Amino acid sequence: MALSSATEATAINIRSTAALFTGPRSYSSLISLSFPARPSNDGSIKKLSIATGDSKWRTRVSFLPSFFKKAKDATALKEELLEAIAPLDRGAEATPEDLEQIDQIARKLEAVNPTKQPLKSDLLNGKWELIYTTSKSILQTQRPKLLRSRVNYQAINVDTLRAQNMESWPFFNQVTADLTPLNARKVAVKFDKFKIVGLIPIKAPGRARGELEITYLDEELRVSRGDKGNLFILKMVDPSYRVPV
Repeated sequence: MALSSATEATAINIRSTAALFTGPRSYSSLISLSFPARPSNDGSIKKLSIATGDSKWRTRVSFLPSFFKKAKDATALKEELLEAIAPLDRGAEATPEDLEQIDQIARKLEAVNPTKQPLKSDLLNGKWELIYTTSKSILQTQRPKLLRSRVNYQAINVDTLRAQNMESWPFFNQVTADLTPLNARKVAVKFDKFKIVGLIPIKAPGRARGELEITYLDEELRVSRGDKGNLFILKMVDPSYRVPV
């Protein structure tokens, strides 16, 4: 999309063709400059014109650049995401087509993440409810439905760098972990203590480690990705919750 302008005194046309998020492309250009007519030595009128161009580049100045064509905003994408996961029992009923669709929507949402450094944001603090995941071990799909956890929570406190995963009925298992920042949005996770049925403490084995990257964060929704490629989508339920130290 471009605008060209021409006046009796000066005409400048510069054409630009570009795309966002699709990788590098080749371009071609043609730049032409025209200046007002002026008399020559023999008294005739001549128009001074300069034209440059090649087959590799083509640009045109645009007063309505392509970045005005914005993608869906975060609110619309969140609504689309929540609508897509609602009938899927947190992911347990997801088909391969569902998994692909939700991953695509999540990636669009991640692209408009308003919190660029989530590990420095208080928005991360509190208790989050897991509403969708691709992790089969968390969904417990190998068990009969009656023996699967009904609700899963994850709590994080950025000031103490502590995290806690919690299951609801029927087992109420818990695990706490220390977090080590790897960058402003990714942490190494070292689990330290399990609680069986929420009561019996068991020291976590040394191999109980992982990584977690927070790829989208706002006041009500969080999207994270684990080191094994799993996707986690959570909603905030209690911003005041504190993880045991």
